[in-house]
Amino acid sequence: MSDSYWFRTGEATVFSSEGQGTDAMPEILIGDVKGPAGIAFANLMGQTAGHTRMFAIRACNQQVRPATIMVPKVTIKSSAYVNLLGGPVQSAVADAVIDSVADGVIPRLQANELCIIAMLWIDPSCATNPNLDRKDLYRTNYEAMKLAIQRAMTNSPSIDELIANRYTITHEMYDPETGESQW
Repeated sequence: MSDSYWFRTGEATVFSSEGQGTDAMPEILIGDVKGPAGIAFANLMGQTAGHTRMFAIRACNQQVRPATIMVPKVTIKSSAYVNLLGGPVQSAVADAVIDSVADGVIPRLQANELCIIAMLWIDPSCATNPNLDRKDLYRTNYEAMKLAIQRAMTNSPSIDELIANRYTITHEMYDPETGESQW
């Protein structure tokens, strides 16, 4: 692994427990605060209607390092959705970041030199589900964020893997033969 982390990307999908709709699909950018990732991070500090951004914190006064900003992929339309983003999801993302440093996936000595932008998905139906399993929402987001970080830091999947799988793996939401969604 190189000591330079100018611009790394990663993504992961972790599926929910049966019937929960708590699938997690973070798409992340990790990079040096002095490079393009840092510029993008700073530019995200402003707010836009329906897309509240927030830092990943473990608790009040406990912002994680590398500094991580969470950007929702879905327009926020209710305080219930904000409570999910700023509750179990924020907690999961923060824990995944700090555990990635503790596990050596993110070099500890560069924790203050890197930043992470995490685009996050929460199914809008979660905000209105009276039986939502918030522990499952935490689990899926924690596991997916850790996997996305690991993939970003190791440039995974490799170009060789992508080429080898070009004709054996298809997108889950598109059937190339019928042109229809598979879900």
